Amino acid sequence: MNNHFFSDYFAKLQDMNQLWWKELDSGKAAMNTPLNKALNEINLEDTAEFFEKASAQPAALAKVQMDWWEKQVKIWQNIAMPSADGGQSLIKPAKDDKRFSDPAWENEAFYNYIKQSYLLFSDTMRDAIDSIEGVDEKAKERLSFFSRQAINALSPTNFVTTNPELAKLTVETNGENLVKGMELLQEDMQSSADVLKIRMTNSDAFQLGVNIANTDGEVVFKNELFELIQYKPLTETVNSTPLLIVPPFINKYYILDLRENNSMVRWLVEQGHTVFMMSWRNPGAAQRDVDFANYVLDGVIPAVDVIEDITGEKQINAAGYCIGGTLLATTLAYYAAKRMRNRIKSATFFTTLLDFSQPGEIGAYINDPLVSAIEAQNDVNGYMDGRSLSVTFSLLRENSLYWNYYVNNYLKGNSPIDFDLLYWNGDSTNVAAACHSTILREFYLNNKLIDNKGIKIGGVYIDLSKIKVPTYFISTQEDHIALWQGTYRGAKQLGGKSTFVLGESGHIAGIVNHPKKNKYGFWLSDKQDENPEVWLDNAQRQDGSWWTHWDTWLGDFNKKEKVPAREVGSDNYKPLCLAPGEYVKDTLPLK
Repeated sequence: MNNHFFSDYFAKLQDMNQLWWKELDSGKAAMNTPLNKALNEINLEDTAEFFEKASAQPAALAKVQMDWWEKQVKIWQNIAMPSADGGQSLIKPAKDDKRFSDPAWENEAFYNYIKQSYLLFSDTMRDAIDSIEGVDEKAKERLSFFSRQAINALSPTNFVTTNPELAKLTVETNGENLVKGMELLQEDMQSSADVLKIRMTNSDAFQLGVNIANTDGEVVFKNELFELIQYKPLTETVNSTPLLIVPPFINKYYILDLRENNSMVRWLVEQGHTVFMMSWRNPGAAQRDVDFANYVLDGVIPAVDVIEDITGEKQINAAGYCIGGTLLATTLAYYAAKRMRNRIKSATFFTTLLDFSQPGEIGAYINDPLVSAIEAQNDVNGYMDGRSLSVTFSLLRENSLYWNYYVNNYLKGNSPIDFDLLYWNGDSTNVAAACHSTILREFYLNNKLIDNKGIKIGGVYIDLSKIKVPTYFISTQEDHIALWQGTYRGAKQLGGKSTFVLGESGHIAGIVNHPKKNKYGFWLSDKQDENPEVWLDNAQRQDGSWWTHWDTWLGDFNKKEKVPAREVGSDNYKPLCLAPGEYVKDTLPLK
């Protein structure tokens, strides 16, 4: 490599050092946050408990160590003295592990040895944790989760000197890949919060209302919490019953209105639905006291009022996505508790948890000390920073949603591709401090939503069993945020007739599954067993998108003849501005 590379590289390195010290001085470095201090203390406690139990079970650890030693010797023998056919790797990556796809990992002895030794170490650490009995189950889950995080961070694929593809690229480009990567890293550090948020796509590739979130519509209502969008009809007649979509307030709504070829909103309008979408405000410090109850009383309820006025209908269909579904269910229970007329004809829940007893890997962060630390951190800002929240979710699938972008951007020096879904994923949204505390403490930690005297909204207790309207639950098999077994148990909490559908893929791709792509199928069963796994054993796989099945299900609640396509707005609620509105354009940080 020439001197030009070294001068550029070390200049960038000096810039990075200055930036890092600036972060330290401003108190923004991750190591100084209450959350990280609490994480360190909990990890020390979990580790101490593990070694205390392990000291009484020396045979278990000895067996794990002996297995590791024997396999390590076999790896060396297999590489040093290959058989006539070239030999096969003793330790192989999982089928979905794409880190070791370069042929050199298999064909070159040096890298093959590194790969197998690393994978063996990873397996051994997992086996060691699993082998010790008597450790608190939650502590063991945390140990497994954070050990996996550390091991995957140290993967040989993440370093130039131990990754054959990176080593070759660095030589071929004379190190320019590292210079370019350092520039990208510096830019990402400047736009990150407490932890490094790695860009996943080109932030200049999309423009709201132009080539993304561009289904024609207008904002017909706005308050301090949300804007309500009514979409323009694309058919001459429409279903008599309008449809309200309640997106999660921890993300921006347009995950359901990406580009034309994968927009659920556009597809629903094309099927003859009058679609209304809530677009939540991105909270800053001034909204610190906005709580979950506000999203019911000042969010969903006024949205339903406005839709009734505009359409003249006394009932609507409603759908909620993720925590938006939790919000929708809470609203339905509030209506029931107040003994109000049945204003929602049917309710659909996309990947929605109501019973939080099985939260998935996010449960590693759910215990009283960590929740208290997060609350203390949020109290300083007035909100949970959406950038940190985004990284937390990405690290639940660290190899595919974090480290692969680290390698591609910073070590290969590649600019991210233009991808609408990843653009949305990077368009982070804050969560108001009070609301975030309620979600973590009352829902995740204490699971109070399924207690008929656990949560109060507007002075009345919420009882999910009082919800009698027909419901449709769509969950996804590979969801790592809302495990489908957990959403299935939540569906059992409601009092009305429920249809449960299990889609293929994950939390996002399994929901945004346009019928034209015919990419993922789904499972159905008429037998509603108490055990979700038994339900799946009895279910039948169906080809095609679940969208068409849901549209047919919604049709059962539109028996009335179709009506002429509706104009946008009414005398009481005149259009305010074109979709996508103003709230969705708020970007971080918001002070």
